[in-house]
Amino acid sequence: MEELYDQYKALLFTLAYQLTGSAADAEDAVQDVFVKACDVHPERLEEPKAYLCKMVTNHCLNLQKSARKKREMYVGPWLPEPILTPEADTLESTVVRRDLLSYAMLVLLERLTPTERTVFVLREAFGFDYPDIAELLGKQEANCRKLMSRARSMMGISEEESVAAEGVELEWVSRFLTSLEQGNVDAVLCLLTEDVMFVADGGGKAIAFKHPVQTRDQVARVLLDGFKRIAAYQGKLYFDTASLNGETSLVIRSGSETLAAILIQLQGGKLARMYAVRNPDKLAWV
Repeated sequence: MEELYDQYKALLFTLAYQLTGSAADAEDAVQDVFVKACDVHPERLEEPKAYLCKMVTNHCLNLQKSARKKREMYVGPWLPEPILTPEADTLESTVVRRDLLSYAMLVLLERLTPTERTVFVLREAFGFDYPDIAELLGKQEANCRKLMSRARSMMGISEEESVAAEGVELEWVSRFLTSLEQGNVDAVLCLLTEDVMFVADGGGKAIAFKHPVQTRDQVARVLLDGFKRIAAYQGKLYFDTASLNGETSLVIRSGSETLAAILIQLQGGKLARMYAVRNPDKLAWV
């Protein structure tokens, strides 16, 4: 069992994380599944990948149902928990990055039912064939195809559209921060799409907007005002860059304390969505 754990823990963690949006829940799911797998007869583990994926999926489906009730009482917007994805080419980090959907895609997954989300993740992130998804979920293949089509529709993604994220380069981040530092309103506006949106998750435990900020003018104003406040604490607060969810992201720190993780979605080289995670409970993996 130890050999199976070493071989599949990264894969199963990535699957569980994308099904729940929580790194803590994903880690618990993997541990729980391997504890239960110790009591499984060896004959049932002849195809360990399929069997373990099924166990993790069932575990996460139950978690998703209970999580929905908790999120109805959540203060302000709920965002997935970001995770640090090291650039080192270890087997584990490679497995995680290869199968990880973009952060923006994880946000869109919140629109789906638990079953729709499961079909989408298995198909898009892990490339499972429909017959395998059907067997794993105990459903008809045609039903799984319908669930996938409905999931794409709910997320606003056409059948032909790719779900790959547009890469964020360090040069773009540097230009963006320089524009904010200089208070250059026109330069900031030029870096934003017309329908840009800023979403902040404080969970009632950190200062954050209770509703998404929309329109280019309002988002620019919020960003410029926020940067001025950070600058006022020069020497105490600083920006850092990190690879979060496989994407270049910004992190605001005070000493060794992480105050916020900021994930960016670009569209045509301009900022389309900015997600600021401020809830301290969601920053443990950053």
